[in-house]
Amino acid sequence: MSSSAREAILAAAKRTAQAHGYGGLNFRDLADEVGIKAASIYHHFPSKADLGAAVARRYWEDTAAQLEAMLAETADPVRCLRRYPEVFRKALENDNRMCLCSFMSAEVEDLPGAVKKEVLAFADVNVAWLSKLLVAASLVSSRKSEQRARAIFAAIAGAQLIARSRSDISLYDSTIDNYRAAGLLPV
Repeated sequence: MSSSAREAILAAAKRTAQAHGYGGLNFRDLADEVGIKAASIYHHFPSKADLGAAVARRYWEDTAAQLEAMLAETADPVRCLRRYPEVFRKALENDNRMCLCSFMSAEVEDLPGAVKKEVLAFADVNVAWLSKLLVAASLVSSRKSEQRARAIFAAIAGAQLIARSRSDISLYDSTIDNYRAAGLLPV
């Protein structure tokens, strides 16, 4: 089976997990979407846990690359912090989906260990990036940066959840505006 089939499986699994979480991953449905036999998925992913871990790993790796690209575009950490909510907004723009790892985090008690590890890595990558920028922007001390970064990460994920539950992206935008007005995010 080609690497393009593997990529198609990962892409379909990402879309499914963003809409239905880990519990929504089903080899038969994914095979139908990709246009292959369900048994063919096992060639690349011997189990649902292997697929879940791979898709979550790819998701946090892609997000980390996106965050670093944002930082490379501008050396201004405040501007990057202002743009950070755009990362989560994109999922809502894509058929009212959620951040894959936020969705899977809600299922953490039911996740296999390998999947849980990758989901937690997503949060760690985001918090580390935010923490680094908060210090670079002189918005908080290095001693308090991780706390503030976790608050920002949790708040933005929460705004996404509320907007998704109401299928209203404007609710996400107004919540982010309120975070800025309250001082959680730079104006």
